Amino acid sequence: MSAPLLPLFVKLEGRPCLVVGAGGIGLQKVRSLLECGAKVTVVAPDGRDEMRDLEKQKRIVWRRRRYGIEDIDGQQLVIAATSDPEVNHAIYGDATAAGVLANAVDDPPFCDFYFGSVVRRGPLQIGISTAGESPALAQRLRQQLEALLDKGTGPWLQRLGALRREVLAAYPTGERRNDLLRTLATRDVCDSPECPSRAMALETPRQDPRQERGSWWLT
Repeated sequence: MSAPLLPLFVKLEGRPCLVVGAGGIGLQKVRSLLECGAKVTVVAPDGRDEMRDLEKQKRIVWRRRRYGIEDIDGQQLVIAATSDPEVNHAIYGDATAAGVLANAVDDPPFCDFYFGSVVRRGPLQIGISTAGESPALAQRLRQQLEALLDKGTGPWLQRLGALRREVLAAYPTGERRNDLLRTLATRDVCDSPECPSRAMALETPRQDPRQERGSWWLT
């Protein structure tokens, strides 16, 4: 049995990523990378019209030719998405030899990472992976979670994050502040300056009694 995967959320904004293949699967991976702000290069002799549109919009660089090992140079992430497994395996081998993480789509033994099913609500992201065992199960779980999470979760989380930053700036480190943050995560947070949650958070005494000299817990 292989070792468990390390779940990570990686910042790819501005980072060079390579996708070899411009068919349906390649297009799907390109879109995922673009959503994260990656600098995407595509290598393929031909491809879908949607890929041409992305090139016209200058959202990708498209090298219209077959893959060559030189395409790995300078890349930080590589996805092999051609229709030929042998080509995908060769790309994976070239990338790993160069110390670059790579993924040969739908071929778990030739993957350093997997694309999980993701539930998104604004800044909230829940990733689901079956380590390549059953993408269909991951998709089913994603659908169930999407049904459970209200569409307003994202905006609420953004308001909660803004209030959290105010609390961090206003109160010293301590269990009282931690308790307050945990409580806020269970409450509604609105945009109004008179928001009850905001008033509760910022009217709480600022000094943690355990930080005061002579506090009861020290006696």
